[in-house]
Amino acid sequence: MTTPLEKFNAAMRELPLVAILRGLSPAEAADVGDAIVEPGFRLLEVPLNSPQPLDSIALMRARFPEALVGAGTVLDAQQVRDVHAAGGELIVSPNFNAAVIAEAVKLGMVCLPGVVTPTEAFGALAAGATGLKLFPAELASPAVVKALLAVLPTGTPVMPVGGITPLNMAEWRTAGAAGFGIGSALYKPGKQAPAVREDAQKFVAAWTGTTHA
Repeated sequence: MTTPLEKFNAAMRELPLVAILRGLSPAEAADVGDAIVEPGFRLLEVPLNSPQPLDSIALMRARFPEALVGAGTVLDAQQVRDVHAAGGELIVSPNFNAAVIAEAVKLGMVCLPGVVTPTEAFGALAAGATGLKLFPAELASPAVVKALLAVLPTGTPVMPVGGITPLNMAEWRTAGAAGFGIGSALYKPGKQAPAVREDAQKFVAAWTGTTHA
């Protein structure tokens, strides 16, 4: 049986892009999931401020066993337990909360807390975070990633989230970003699956280097 960490590590080697599906409804989960997973995405996040998020997580976990499926906007330990009970294996937060990380670690889940300063980054790693979500990336810059990586433990995954598009990924990668969270540029409520698939393919192409800004 593949563990959540093994799924995460495999995705980080192959296509380290987290699909942030804020606003996804359970009725859309299969079609939108297909549109994202078939081009190559293996990291799927349904923020908890979406309609019936636990239902969507359960549906996608069953449909995409090879993917790492979980929740975003996870703010407390009870929510971590709820996501785990729904079959989720990934916990993403907009902030650093040691209790959230501790619960995720206890349940064997991958945890990516949001940080923007060295203090938050080191605190999150000490608490057991799998990697770091640099959020909001609009508040930072590629230079911030480079500076963080100069002091963080070697190999720490830092993944900018916020305002990431196929055209600006390259400068972040050059600075050392290990991957990205992709939100409204990939999916937003009302966007149909064919359009989501088209944009998913653009992100895959941008990551693999077949397109250039």
